[in-house]
Amino acid sequence: MFRIIPDTNFNFIGLRKIAFVLSLGLIALGIFAFVMIATGKANLGIDFAGGVMLTGYFEKPVSVGEVRSALSADFPDAAITRMTDFEKENAFIVKTKRPESEAESRQRLAALKELIAASFQNNNFTMVSEHTIGPAVGETLRGDARKAILLSLFGIIVYIWIRFDFRSGIAATIATFHDVLAVMGVFYLLNLEFDLLIVTALLTLAGYSLTDTVVVYDRIRENLKKFRTKGEFTSCVNMSINEVLSRTFNTSLTVIFVVGTLFFFGGEVLRNFALALIMGVVVGTYSSIFVASPIVVEWEARSPKRFK
Repeated sequence: MFRIIPDTNFNFIGLRKIAFVLSLGLIALGIFAFVMIATGKANLGIDFAGGVMLTGYFEKPVSVGEVRSALSADFPDAAITRMTDFEKENAFIVKTKRPESEAESRQRLAALKELIAASFQNNNFTMVSEHTIGPAVGETLRGDARKAILLSLFGIIVYIWIRFDFRSGIAATIATFHDVLAVMGVFYLLNLEFDLLIVTALLTLAGYSLTDTVVVYDRIRENLKKFRTKGEFTSCVNMSINEVLSRTFNTSLTVIFVVGTLFFFGGEVLRNFALALIMGVVVGTYSSIFVASPIVVEWEARSPKRFK
């Protein structure tokens, strides 16, 4: 039977100190990004920042530069995106952010539509949808998103604690925190937009990362019998990771193929969502090998309880 990853015997645990340094850097970047998002200083979508969004299409071809030039005087912060996946050609998404009030959002929405109509009198613009969210609503959504992420991570601790033990629960939660923060940090570094779809992606990758970690923990528990008399917990963990490495790689590769299809063919709306999932799968695979299990190994080395 053909296997992409043959049987291996890598010393993953031996690389844990290097991995910890890399992970601490990702976590630090993620915490900084989290603070920037919480204070509204990151590139927030209109769901969080408040603002208006128009979706529509022109009758005749027009470039992004022409639309931006037409709006730049009155709406210098406007973000214009061409929709390549829309059923009609020459379709665009136009966004503006951070109005002072919900009333101003409605006023800006009307002004934006009037400006587009006036700037392209010979090229009819058909409105498909319009969206208005005030900053107060955006702040509420940011708070709800933070609660959703934190509550999901708390649930992970309880689940792993019940299924395995308290140490494993803490280690799995740290690994999941690591994955979520890493993706947030990279998104902030690339100045990509945070919106509700990205929060959905973060919660999805938290579940994916947990599943990957549980597979490793299950194999460790099965192999404990082989090492119980030797007291070699590190060897047990190393062997367990190597045994599930092929399964982990195949699963991650399959997910990346599917999500990659969304990234390339899902259109503008789903592109950042798919990118977050791709990064999450990569980081989640890394953390299940180099973060979750090594933490348990370090804990065991400092306070032996498994082998007496």
